[in-house]
Amino acid sequence: MTSSKGLKLLEGSFPDHWIDGTVPDEPPLQVHSYCKDTWIMRQSVHTDYEAPFLYLFAGEDRALLLDTGSGSGLPVRETIDQLIGGRFPLVVAHTHAHRDHIAHDGQFVDRPDTVVVGHPPEAVAQFFGIENWPVTAATYRLGGRQLDIIPSPGHERASITTYDQLTGLLVTGDHVYPGRLYVDDFPEFRASIDRIAAFASNHQVAHVMGTHIEMSKEPGVDYERGAPTHPNEHELQLGTKHLRELHDAVQAMGEEMRYEVHDDFIVYPR
Repeated sequence: MTSSKGLKLLEGSFPDHWIDGTVPDEPPLQVHSYCKDTWIMRQSVHTDYEAPFLYLFAGEDRALLLDTGSGSGLPVRETIDQLIGGRFPLVVAHTHAHRDHIAHDGQFVDRPDTVVVGHPPEAVAQFFGIENWPVTAATYRLGGRQLDIIPSPGHERASITTYDQLTGLLVTGDHVYPGRLYVDDFPEFRASIDRIAAFASNHQVAHVMGTHIEMSKEPGVDYERGAPTHPNEHELQLGTKHLRELHDAVQAMGEEMRYEVHDDFIVYPR
């Protein structure tokens, strides 16, 4: 697979099984090496029913962590230190500022060579150099690796979508994932999916990566909120076809959003 610039994307893999609460002694945080210097982590549903995913990208000069998880007592900093040690300065950023994605920020406050990006949209825009939030995107460089940062409010005011030019992973946070797509501001949500879909149409996207799994493998069937286990869980990764499906669905709603069940996600007014 090649990127939008004709460069070959670095291919990765997914585990045979994400921790899903069905094993009593599963670890609090599962770490999977997608490919070189790219990690996907999944928090156990035993530690918090949200069971979010976290992402870590490392370049030659620095690394960027997207989200710090939910609940309390999760060994996020310990895990990151084991993965990258002191090789890189670290930026701790967030797909958005809901509590299940920022809960362990405090673990990184006193970590050497570490910046924790603030939660309001203004702080996110300032750090990444986004000049016209939420209309324009920005590029953030890790050294030999570049990330595109696309403002994506609608689920939450400071939501961003992150595209890794090396792997083609498009990390959409809670905006697009196999689950209940909670919408706080429908006009903003619709405009954001316009931007994400337009971006994806001009770039080689290997996978669309959200931060939760709330759907089962049975089409249109989600788990009850707060479910202690996720048997027969939907796979994490979605594709650009799901972006187009969501885009078309919200456009067809006109000015008034409605609850709508699809095979792989549910549009869910807050």
